[in-house]
Amino acid sequence: MDQVLLYVSVIVASVSFFLCLYVCARVGKLLRSVKGLEWDTVATLTGDIGTIKKSIQTLNNRINGLNSPKLNDELLNYAIKQQNGAMNPPKNSLGG
Repeated sequence: MDQVLLYVSVIVASVSFFLCLYVCARVGKLLRSVKGLEWDTVATLTGDIGTIKKSIQTLNNRINGLNSPKLNDELLNYAIKQQNGAMNPPKNSLGG
């Protein structure tokens, strides 16, 4: 039984060592690939990705009919009525 535990522990240690080497190689490859990248570039890319995602979302909404001109006109009319006070009736205090 002692020999089985010894062999199992040696195998587990060897596997963990090779996994550690593999991870170190991948981290080194990542660091080499982003070596010339600056934070300004990362910020610009992040902003561009956000803009592209918003454009795609708007396009999908138009395709699905959620952003139709009819709906936009209804929302605009609602906003105008709300600003004019048509949606909020005047509150008269009754009594004395």
